[in-house]
Amino acid sequence: MRACGVEIKGNDAIICIMSKENNLYDIPHTRVQKVSLDNAGDSEEVQKFQFTFAKLMDDYQVTHVFIKGRALKGKFAGGPIGFKLEAAIQLIKTLNVEILASSFIKKELAKSQIDIDFRDTGLKQYQEQAFSTVFAYLESQ
Repeated sequence: MRACGVEIKGNDAIICIMSKENNLYDIPHTRVQKVSLDNAGDSEEVQKFQFTFAKLMDDYQVTHVFIKGRALKGKFAGGPIGFKLEAAIQLIKTLNVEILASSFIKKELAKSQIDIDFRDTGLKQYQEQAFSTVFAYLESQ
């Protein structure tokens, strides 16, 4: 299974694609590390974001997308643009999309027998949460 972890921050969907086969993890180099929504008020821009995201997932043969859940209210609540991005991704018919709670991610990372130093992954620092999200899911399987 090839999966993609997503962290939504502002108007960006930060991604990390990863696969696990025979207990070996593979993180392919991707042409982009995030997909952005330029004008959230414009439905055409939202559709463009959705098309770009879907095409990226298709190009890398991703079947499952795991979005790091965000608080609905309170100090760390996600913004309205973020929820638009989340919905646009969830509505892509060719993908299985799940939202993973932060508590699930923390629990699976703590349980994991594999200790990966994030600095050794070759990913950019801002991709760490997307990486943790997809890694936690793959570890739970």
